Amino acid sequence: MYERKIPPNLNCGLDLIGEVLYGKWKIRLLWFINEGFLRPSELQRKIPDASRRVLNIQLKELEDHELVTKKIYPVVPPKVEYSLTEFGKTLIPVISVLGEWGDKNEERLRTVILNRLENNSEEMS
Repeated sequence: MYERKIPPNLNCGLDLIGEVLYGKWKIRLLWFINEGFLRPSELQRKIPDASRRVLNIQLKELEDHELVTKKIYPVVPPKVEYSLTEFGKTLIPVISVLGEWGDKNEERLRTVILNRLENNSEEMS
């Protein structure tokens, strides 16, 4: 198991948000759970680039941070569903605004990201 070597910096709201939402798929997981995709297999289909293991780890972290709850139904095979907590629902407007900003600046952001990737690959050559 990973053991953190440097203690987290929890001095301001941005640091706290970073601790809770750090992870490539966490914002998408919250969004898709809010949209009604509750089962792990549904989430995997919505985020095919993520491995099941990584999604499970990030779902567990979101659960630990009290943003989602996990319900296990007593059936065979086991059925698992995730839902947002009331606390987790408070993040949806924030995620929505970030998504709108990304959509509004899509062309510029894509260009900047691709240029950076290109420059990094040239430096590696």
